[in-house]
Amino acid sequence: MSSSATIRCVIADDHPPIVDAISRVLAAHGVEIVGTAGNGHDVMDVILREHPAVALIDVRMPGQNGMDVARRAVQEAPETAICLYTGHSERALLLEAIDLGVRGFVLKEAPLADLIRAVETVANGGTYVDPVLAGILTSPDATRKLTMLAPREREVLRHLADGLRNEEIGRLLNISPDTVRSDVRRAMARLDADTRTEAVATALRQQLIS
Repeated sequence: MSSSATIRCVIADDHPPIVDAISRVLAAHGVEIVGTAGNGHDVMDVILREHPAVALIDVRMPGQNGMDVARRAVQEAPETAICLYTGHSERALLLEAIDLGVRGFVLKEAPLADLIRAVETVANGGTYVDPVLAGILTSPDATRKLTMLAPREREVLRHLADGLRNEEIGRLLNISPDTVRSDVRRAMARLDADTRTEAVATALRQQLIS
């Protein structure tokens, strides 16, 4: 894709004025807006129908939130790059988004020029992380945390935090309960935790999971 004029994009946010403002800005820079939505269910329908190059999605929406949409879209519409647009700069959220295969992450307080750059970057196959979050991720402490847990270990801990049992987690992730137990043991060792409860608590406290 050689220019923003060829980018087809859908936008999802539960605040209509935000959708309108973003649509106007992107359209003014040659981006074709092929659909908008105010919730996760509707935007997924648009993605599957229109197959856009980029889906710009608010993280906090009613029904299916942005992370739910990203999780589905990565599996069902891999040709669409997901760019999350949010007012929350939570490190755990970014880590989860990276695990899912999200290609862009833009804060709502970012300049509109950054939003345009994000859409163009992910449409051309790149990855865009808001400079504020990029600064967090390149700090030594954040680098250590990023490499501390493998993606599936983080996912298993998230499900444990939700109160699920090994068998339930295994069914969700299509792995055996024994594999779940192995992931938990590795996570406990990495986090220097004596119990799975302590591992979950440590991961939550250090914002490795949300």
